Amino acid sequence: MPGVGPGRAAIETLGLRRTFGTFDAVAGVDLSIAPGEIYGFLGPNGAGKSTTVRVLCTLLAPSGGRALVAGYDVVEQPEQVRLRIGAALQSAALDPKLTGRELLTLQGRYYGLRRAEIEARLRDVLDLVDIGDAIDRRTGTYSGGMRRRLDLAAALVHNPEVLFLDEPTTGLDPVSRARVWEEVRRLNTELGMTIFLTTQYLEEADELADRVGIISDGRIVAEGTPEALKRQVGQDVITARLAGDGDTARTAVAGLPGVEAVSLHGDVLTISTVDGAATISPVAVALDDSGVGVVNLSLRTPTLDDVFFELTGAHLRDEEGA
Repeated sequence: MPGVGPGRAAIETLGLRRTFGTFDAVAGVDLSIAPGEIYGFLGPNGAGKSTTVRVLCTLLAPSGGRALVAGYDVVEQPEQVRLRIGAALQSAALDPKLTGRELLTLQGRYYGLRRAEIEARLRDVLDLVDIGDAIDRRTGTYSGGMRRRLDLAAALVHNPEVLFLDEPTTGLDPVSRARVWEEVRRLNTELGMTIFLTTQYLEEADELADRVGIISDGRIVAEGTPEALKRQVGQDVITARLAGDGDTARTAVAGLPGVEAVSLHGDVLTISTVDGAATISPVAVALDDSGVGVVNLSLRTPTLDDVFFELTGAHLRDEEGA
């Protein structure tokens, strides 16, 4: 009998592809996500995050490969998948004339829940997702953050095994974003729910995810825990924006004690080191001796953006703003 159980992945894909004409939006994605895991799917706009979610939620048919959600095939058994998932996608489609309570009740009826079951589920959901007195107001009066929270509550009414959150905090202010993070943690901790979270926010993936998959141009370029991924680029990162020959600068610092790796992308030199505080001064001296001009030199701990940069030569932040 399919379903999430011991030894069975909550989400599994093999060579998953989705094309639009000649464009590969998802170009061979392999995933295996355990029950109860928060999996962060991180990448810039246009990387393939939302397309992957829409395939996993049975809203788009894959062009190739295979995908199982809660043990069911998204192509051959889509109705079984839909019964077992909740989804809060990027744009919340809420009827502005309905109150929050009316909308959640209607959602329960869609899933065949009886009145008593709906009332019990609403109590549980409203304990998890903070909507407050707004639950009895028309949704047309809701703020953006409140609409996102109601959409999350609607995705939980039928107590899904797997929850898909597609960029749930995009466009929210920092306070609303922090509240959504808190609610996501509670769902996972208190209910053991598997959560597939797509995001373009580095700190969101770092804060919430047990594991992260970084996607670029429809392909997963890195996967692991946030800490393990960041260790790939060293304990600390020194960056130098250059005003001269980059190859000369790279050669000048590559052999310094404490320098583990050096990469050059455009005019930015990135140096991975175990002890940034001890290494930054020798780096500055070596660059000065090389005769290469330095616009600025900085030291920081590594981020998931550094991982993306190492693998693709681009920054997630830069691509977000493009």
